[in-house]
Amino acid sequence: MGAGAAGWMSYLVKRSFSLAGHRTSVALEAEFWQALEQLAVLQSRSLSSLVSELDGDRSPDRPLASVLRVHALRHGR
Repeated sequence: MGAGAAGWMSYLVKRSFSLAGHRTSVALEAEFWQALEQLAVLQSRSLSSLVSELDGDRSPDRPLASVLRVHALRHGR
């Protein structure tokens, strides 16, 4: 990994969740976490609940981080 990649990774914020009975961590940019938190509040639910639902609905070949980013973009406007 080059120096540019290491600098890019420093912008990611890692959060941990219990999903389907196991712990997992997801790293996203702070702006995506903020958008997802706002969506959860609008739906009167926790961020963990939102992430768990999206995790359960995704196809196994799709990374959770990708699903979360797309959801934030589609529904955060």
